[in-house]
Amino acid sequence: IDPLRTGVIPDDETLLAEVFRTYSNKTDCFISSGGMSVGDLDVVKKVVTGMGRIDSYKVAMQPGMPQAFGELEGKPYFGLPGNPVSVFVCFELFLRPALLKMMGRGDLDRPKITAIADEELEGLPNRDRYTRVRADHVDGQWHARVTGPPSSHLLGGVVKANGLAIVPKGTSKIEAGDEVEVLLFRPPGQ
Repeated sequence: IDPLRTGVIPDDETLLAEVFRTYSNKTDCFISSGGMSVGDLDVVKKVVTGMGRIDSYKVAMQPGMPQAFGELEGKPYFGLPGNPVSVFVCFELFLRPALLKMMGRGDLDRPKITAIADEELEGLPNRDRYTRVRADHVDGQWHARVTGPPSSHLLGGVVKANGLAIVPKGTSKIEAGDEVEVLLFRPPGQ
């Protein structure tokens, strides 16, 4: 992948549309971060819809609910949330496998393990929750411990983590000592 970065674009519909048009002949897909929520200043959705289409908008997950997939100038468009942890989680779950598939790769999925939760993991009634954890293999068993607060603007927890503990929607909590599925995004020990 050879990314072309535009930098930060202000919340200006005309300028954003101009940037998309400028890069349309230079890219295989478009990826944006931020501007996918429902506020008046979130112009990305409006511009993309005017120049193409958005096929989906919200995913029942935390972090990362407001996101989009569609088409822009005849090319795939991926609209990620604005908070850094949300961007990371959405990239791992959706964008990374999509880009690998576009490149012709067959190995799309990260490894998943079953670990013992070293502390309680809270769930949500209507959304899957992805909690940043450090998974380590201790005495023949995987263990997962939380690496920081759940706020989606605090990137420090991702830096310390090597996996995402998955608490399925409708699960009120996973107790300390219970098993939890963990998606590893970095090998243990790194």
